Amino acid sequence: MKDQPMAETSPAPYFAEIARGPDDGAAHWLTTRDGLRIRAGHWRPQSDAAGTILMFPGRTEYIEKYGPFATEMTARGFAVIAVDWRGQGLADRALADRRLGHVDRFSDFHEDVAALLAHATALDLPKPWYMIGHSMGGAIGLRALHQGLPVSACVFTAPMWGIRIPFALRPLARILSRFGARLGLSESLVPTTTIEQYVQVTPFEGNSLTNDPEMYAFLQMQMEKQPDLVLGGPTVQWLGQAMVECAALRAEASPNVPCITFLGDSEQIVSTDAVHDRMARWPGGKLDVVADAQHEILMERPDTRTRVFDAIAAHFRAHR
Repeated sequence: MKDQPMAETSPAPYFAEIARGPDDGAAHWLTTRDGLRIRAGHWRPQSDAAGTILMFPGRTEYIEKYGPFATEMTARGFAVIAVDWRGQGLADRALADRRLGHVDRFSDFHEDVAALLAHATALDLPKPWYMIGHSMGGAIGLRALHQGLPVSACVFTAPMWGIRIPFALRPLARILSRFGARLGLSESLVPTTTIEQYVQVTPFEGNSLTNDPEMYAFLQMQMEKQPDLVLGGPTVQWLGQAMVECAALRAEASPNVPCITFLGDSEQIVSTDAVHDRMARWPGGKLDVVADAQHEILMERPDTRTRVFDAIAAHFRAHR
């Protein structure tokens, strides 16, 4: 990894009432090397820790979403730290309409990674460290591993190593990703997406996130109680940058880090072909295709969650 920034932090809001995480949850503001303010939240186990999980969230996400996950993993002996990436959660957002998901360059997220690592060091979070990358966080996490992320093992859930785009829309996506800036569309919402967050406008029946109605209602409650966390669809600039990064990652070899990737058998958001291709090229890596599961593996039905949480804990403990 690049040299980490100074760990300059101050207390930040943490919405415990909607997080439903461990009682000791706390959040801090972090300042990145390029001068943005992002937010990180952490939770510690009550017993001796088996290490710390660096949680790399997906697009639109925020630290409170991972409160239930933190409850499960701290019960299994792990500390957890999660981040509001730039442009989402309570972190600084790039555009006047804060509901637009935007990033200038995908590589900018690695300034956030550096700030998170400095903060985890300052908090003296127990080692070894491990990483979980979900969806967009899977792309950020894979790049971070290539850059020397100091973790002993990793897990991915529905990683964004390719974006699932309907066949009929692929030509439009390619045009927008290549020429959006020239056309003055960089800050425009990607067609077929909405300015509202997905769970605000999509009923549970037919959703593409989870088969668990209680977890879906949990996400809807968070949006209702804390509208500042809302993030809608991505901009053309975000789409172009994401497509470029996915293509660049596809050309890279797999890092020498023990890995399990969980992929729902009903995945509709990321490219399943890209996940299968990557894991076929990851020496010693394991692809776990989860039956009757969609994109949010960590928010699926209780029996699925328990199996996955147990497998994550066992994987990390095996690589201490």
